[in-house]
Amino acid sequence: MTTALRDRTRASRLKMPRPVVRVAVPSPLRRVFDYWAPGGQAPPGAGMRVTIPFGKTRRIGVVLGVAETSALDPSRLRPVIDVIDEDPCLPGASLALLEWAAGYYHHPIGEVIFGALPTLLRRGRPAKLQRMLRWRVTAAGHRAEPPSRAPRQAALLTFLRNCQEAVGAEMLAAQAPGWARAIRALQERGWVEAVDTPCLPGGDASRGMSLALSPAQQRAVDRITDGLGQFHSTVLEGVTGSGKTEVYLQAIQQVVAHGRQALLLIPEIGLTPQMVERFRRRFDFPVAVLHSGLNDSERLCAWLMAREGTAPVVIGTRSAVFVPLKHPGIILVDEEHDLSYKQQDGFRYSARDLAVVRAHQEAVPVVLGSATPSLESLHNLAGGRYQRIRLPERIQGRPHPALRIVDVRGRPLVAGCSPALLSAIAAALGKEQQTLLFLNRRGFAPATMCHDCGWVAHCQRCDAHLTFHRASNRLRCHHCGAERVMVDACPECGSKELRNLGSGTERLEAALADSFPHARVVRVDRDSTRRKGAMEAVINAVHAGETEILIGTQMLAKGHHFPNVTLVGVVDADGGLFSTDFRAAERLAQLIVQVAGRAGRGAQPGEVLIQTHHPEHPLLRALLEQGYARFAAEALDERRQASLPPYVCMALLRAEAPRREAAVAFLEEAAELVRDAAGDRVQVLGPVPAPMERRAGRSRAQLLMQATKRSSLHQMLDDWLPRLEDLRTARRVRWSLDVDPLEMA
Repeated sequence: MTTALRDRTRASRLKMPRPVVRVAVPSPLRRVFDYWAPGGQAPPGAGMRVTIPFGKTRRIGVVLGVAETSALDPSRLRPVIDVIDEDPCLPGASLALLEWAAGYYHHPIGEVIFGALPTLLRRGRPAKLQRMLRWRVTAAGHRAEPPSRAPRQAALLTFLRNCQEAVGAEMLAAQAPGWARAIRALQERGWVEAVDTPCLPGGDASRGMSLALSPAQQRAVDRITDGLGQFHSTVLEGVTGSGKTEVYLQAIQQVVAHGRQALLLIPEIGLTPQMVERFRRRFDFPVAVLHSGLNDSERLCAWLMAREGTAPVVIGTRSAVFVPLKHPGIILVDEEHDLSYKQQDGFRYSARDLAVVRAHQEAVPVVLGSATPSLESLHNLAGGRYQRIRLPERIQGRPHPALRIVDVRGRPLVAGCSPALLSAIAAALGKEQQTLLFLNRRGFAPATMCHDCGWVAHCQRCDAHLTFHRASNRLRCHHCGAERVMVDACPECGSKELRNLGSGTERLEAALADSFPHARVVRVDRDSTRRKGAMEAVINAVHAGETEILIGTQMLAKGHHFPNVTLVGVVDADGGLFSTDFRAAERLAQLIVQVAGRAGRGAQPGEVLIQTHHPEHPLLRALLEQGYARFAAEALDERRQASLPPYVCMALLRAEAPRREAAVAFLEEAAELVRDAAGDRVQVLGPVPAPMERRAGRSRAQLLMQATKRSSLHQMLDDWLPRLEDLRTARRVRWSLDVDPLEMA
């Protein structure tokens, strides 16, 4: 036994003069930190926030527990400076989930816990609900003539008149900078009044009512609600347009009637507005919303109302899986197959998988909804771990959209659109019907080339072309964010013959505006919807009939309900047909089925045109002729034969450094440690360069580990990671571990 080990063992057996508080701190170190409990008071309980000395600074930590002993010598311990909370900020169930997640994904517990807290709580804000001032127009204000000599007051009064409910400071600031003086003047005139309201308003059930369910929908609601109060995992497999959302609504209604809460996860912020609107029209109680587009105050309000139980329904994106619920009743994951549920940097967790774990821990049912279930969920169905509920038909007997492959080989294309697609768009316009075109490339053109010498605009920091954005006249890298002004001449030969190659959503928008000058064309991508409320405005315009042609990336491919869209065009289906990623075929199949499902959801039947240079490709043929279920069955069999997930489990170690040699040297040492720790139980592949080897100025490589038994992989990781951190080569690189990786980039 070494001297250091003897000292630690002796210290752990010493009787401490006062309790030891074990604290999680946001730090990359994979450990908790011991402190003396504050003198003269009871030690803080698990889940409470405390202020502690940390090196030469003060930090906020979260208490994980209290012990009588510490592995450290008592002389090295320092006392907690202050206890912030009177009651636990994080309840026991939340801590249990976070500790489980930190262990499974092998991520530092402090970073996991603080990543789950709203920003204001991380900074020490009291974890208490506060009421908010909002402003609304009075009866006198509705009758008043806006003051012409006070344009700010006039604009603000007009804005408030158009709002259906009182408006808070955040919205006023976004609408009218410097609004405070104008609002005071309007109050003095008696035209506007301030009202003290809860931080989250209730819904308005008078605007909506429950819909009559089809027999299949009713069976789904009955099976889901029969299991309330106990854990079971259900895959709600419903074709697009089959009414999955109505099943969610009526199941949740029964959950809330029993005094419990519901958590609904959705994959993207873009789906939030219409989902929240539908819930708030159905229920008269508060519906809390959690996503990254909220400001800090809005997020804290929703989080606290969920924790206190005053928000019976919580709707959120990936990180909402961690929100505390006082009375959990059910967890639902919409579009469960979506890649957005997997965090791709930092703490790399799967919100879908954690939803199932959380439901099991809290003894509530979990529902995984999708028209195209992931192969992992189908594998769990086959193994009897999940149960299946099917919604095989669209509501009200509406027909499935007709799918047709368009062979574009040798055909003239207008910004990627074939004559057949342009003719179909014209026909839809003639019938006053709407068209949705799917193109998963934003910008104007994905590459810029010199026609004379062949120079191509490359990112200087990544192995990637620069994308031309015409609206801003800039070249941008969609990987690292670097950008520069579009060049006027080739930097290699000076030629002015620069060509923009390929089509992005900007180019498609411009081409269709030229081809159909009387049609209203709207583009939906990350560039056009950056501003808060922009996505909601687009959706409202589509429903109001103010848009005839809708162009979008995968933000539009799923979840949206546009009853008057009868034509869907997949502008380029070839991107995922020949990828080196073994999951590419699954994602392409899901994407095609999902985007096709936007057609024909109203009274008129739908048509889907899929453009491709490979009309005989087996994946496309299988989808059209046999459907997603048959494709998925064949894909699962291929995965089984190739020993790929979900039949094996994986972990991916990534490393990056300014020099390629440093990343490779670290991964080679890491591979030797794996072989020492696990032998034949874990297979090691690599190290190899990442698919995009250079990104943001750094060279990237990776090491893949896989095992047939999950326990073997995790036992190896438990033993391996501490040794990995001690490697000298580890100090020369940035490295990260991804358990159950979904992307190999």
